[in-house]
Amino acid sequence: MKKMFLKLLLLCLCLWRLDGAFAESVVYEWESVKEGDSVSLNSGLTEMKDDDVIQWRFKKRFGYKNTLIAEINKQTDRFTVYEDVLDGRFRDRLKLDNQTGSLTVTHTTTEHAGDYELQINGVIRKMFNLYVFGAHVKSVTEGDSVSLNSGLTEIKDDDVILWRFGDGNTLIAEINVTADRITVYEDVLDGRFRDRLKLDKQTGSLTVTHTTTEHTGDYELQINGVDRERFRLTFYGLKSVWKGDSVSLNSGLTEMKDDDEIQWRFRFGDKNTLIAEINKRFDRFTVYEDVLNGRFRDRLKLDNQTGSLTVTHTTTEHAGDYYLQINSVIKRFRLYVFDEETSVSVKEGDSFSLNSGLTKIKGNHVIQWRFGDENTLIAEINVTADRFTVYEDVLDGRFRDRLKLDNQTGSLTVTHTTTEHEGDYKLLMYGDYKMVFSRRFSSKVFRVSVYDSVHCCGPTEAVIRLVLSALVGVATVSIVVYDIRSRRAERDQAHIHTSGRIEI
Repeated sequence: MKKMFLKLLLLCLCLWRLDGAFAESVVYEWESVKEGDSVSLNSGLTEMKDDDVIQWRFKKRFGYKNTLIAEINKQTDRFTVYEDVLDGRFRDRLKLDNQTGSLTVTHTTTEHAGDYELQINGVIRKMFNLYVFGAHVKSVTEGDSVSLNSGLTEIKDDDVILWRFGDGNTLIAEINVTADRITVYEDVLDGRFRDRLKLDKQTGSLTVTHTTTEHTGDYELQINGVDRERFRLTFYGLKSVWKGDSVSLNSGLTEMKDDDEIQWRFRFGDKNTLIAEINKRFDRFTVYEDVLNGRFRDRLKLDNQTGSLTVTHTTTEHAGDYYLQINSVIKRFRLYVFDEETSVSVKEGDSFSLNSGLTKIKGNHVIQWRFGDENTLIAEINVTADRFTVYEDVLDGRFRDRLKLDNQTGSLTVTHTTTEHEGDYKLLMYGDYKMVFSRRFSSKVFRVSVYDSVHCCGPTEAVIRLVLSALVGVATVSIVVYDIRSRRAERDQAHIHTSGRIEI
């Protein structure tokens, strides 16, 4: 019995060591593709060996069952794709490279989103996170509203329309014309949709107001029992920080679950680089500080309760897009890091202009100007729709009759400024029809301060002005005294000449 126990213990230790070795050798990559396009998952090999056995496995995002979908056995010269597994979702869509073993998935749909695992000779070498987005991806900034269009112009008399949300397909809104019933189920999912759902009784479209990170995910529209549309709502958070300060990117969780897997990625160029990761099952919290030439070294902190990420001692190198993936949910944060070059100071009552940096707007440009901590949209240009809009009535009308858009460059001018116009102005520019995942996306942030004629400067400048004023005062007094003495000396000299004159 004792020997058996020791053997079992030894086996467990070996497995533990192997698990650790496997975990350390696994390469994680993240890929995104538009629905209908193809995506290639690179094995990393230049050429397979004669005895190589390569397997590709698929599991729905963070599921626990890996399904074999493709296999190469070089010894038997067998190349096999298993197209009929998983209800045939991969049929006529898989291609294996017979030299490198790389896998290509063609004509992708949202069903192909998930985790792809590459095993070479029984060892897990790579994990790919594949995200497939369709024409109905919507991005929302926290606090804004978003409308999901049913595609109908008018509901028919016998229509039954259902809106469902999330992995559990929870019913959140319903229209039953026959029963004359329009219902929003606000108390489901712990009340996250309470007072936030609006149904259009003519078209059946759904609007979600006052959005938070809890409202991101998949929305499914059913009409008369048939799945008609699927929308993916992604969170888009805007953050700004002064160079040298710290910034926290909030996961939105109060506490992680035991099976949660969280990844933080930073977009640089066309690559989303993994910079931090949490795997609750293995109790592993990892920050990858040496990636991207060490720009995050000694600057990343993970909250072990919520999974939130903090970046400390920020520089302009840390500005950009941060992607958070929690199981099947993806959230995106855009971080602005500003310094003296992006600071604007203007006297109250005067105008100031914020330069877009463009010489001419192109035909597919979409430009947005947002203001303040709430990222309120105040101006927008959509060239395709031929729309130039200033939102003057937002924020209690503080920008009314004060905004001017340059229709050639997209630059913004604010006139007749008051202290209410102090704050951060964010410029978003993108060249595709959607903001999310666009590779042609750029942004700027400007910090504007407004001073009046009395309180026009900071403490340092005030001291300088005080000293200068004192010097000017002293100089003025000196000149006056000198003038008085000069005049008095001239009078005395004249008196002497008069007194010393001889009458003849």
